[in-house]
Amino acid sequence: MSAMFYMAAFVAVLSTGLAITRAHAVHALLYLIVSLLAVAMIFLLLGAPLAAALEVIIYAGAIMVLFVFVIMMLDNGRKDTSRNHQHLPIRMWTGPVLLSAMLFGEFLYLFAMSTSQGSPLAQVGPKDVGIALLGTYLIGVELASMLLLSGLVGAYYLGRRIEQEEQE
Repeated sequence: MSAMFYMAAFVAVLSTGLAITRAHAVHALLYLIVSLLAVAMIFLLLGAPLAAALEVIIYAGAIMVLFVFVIMMLDNGRKDTSRNHQHLPIRMWTGPVLLSAMLFGEFLYLFAMSTSQGSPLAQVGPKDVGIALLGTYLIGVELASMLLLSGLVGAYYLGRRIEQEEQE
């Protein structure tokens, strides 16, 4: 199990580093999604399937939709819009696809092991996750939600149309 953990951690660190270093926002989002999926795999390996499912649903799903919405809202003009209509070249897909394939292979191996031998992982129940999040880490969870809200308000402020304000 520790080899699978280190492989998922490697994918998470590598894809996070690639997300930080990408110049194009959509390419960075692809790597960020892979990074969040790797963290979900780590949660699954640590015996917290609920936390893994929440990681995929909330972060890799809802938060990424929010990021795409902000990118669309910050429309950078006609030059960038025409570039967005072009398809991404294959070389831009190879990194995220290879890293995702590693995670998918890990998931299939873990699934095959759990069906043949019973569950080899210790399970953490939903009650324990809820107590940890809303007990010990309540301030951190609330601060993260406020940070996301302030980021959305800031993105709206930066993305508003200045021409419309000048006409008024």
